[in-house]
Amino acid sequence: MARVFVYGTLKKGQPNYKHMINTAKGLAKFQGRGRTAEKYPLVIAGKYNIPYMLNIPGTGHHVAGEIYSVDDQMLQFLDEFECCPDMYQRTLMRIEVVEWEGKGAAGEARAAADGVVECFVYSTATYPPEWVGLPYHDSYDSSGKHGLSYVLRESR
Repeated sequence: MARVFVYGTLKKGQPNYKHMINTAKGLAKFQGRGRTAEKYPLVIAGKYNIPYMLNIPGTGHHVAGEIYSVDDQMLQFLDEFECCPDMYQRTLMRIEVVEWEGKGAAGEARAAADGVVECFVYSTATYPPEWVGLPYHDSYDSSGKHGLSYVLRESR
């Protein structure tokens, strides 16, 4: 099992969460909530209002999201879904644990040095330069006050 941190449309209550709970695509077990240990710019960009975490460590905010344990099948699905490595790149990042789910995970969180775990994160180092000038968010919600609702793939 691999650990993945999601910060955008794959979180609970967001437009693509359905994929995280679709066991035909593999297994994803919610572990808890976290935020990036380093600051990153989280922007909403493009004509489909897609959330992107730009791989510019030290700039932006500590981005909030969810931590999942996923099997190889789900990891492969996520790579394809995130158009990895062309649109997003999957890299290991340090994630501060905010809250763990269940008893077993609590022990795991305590075992992690200073409450930080390494997770795969889909961020991008390939983006138009003007994206750096977009507003930075610390948390993503498709129906947030930014007014930039995500456009589902099936609606494009």
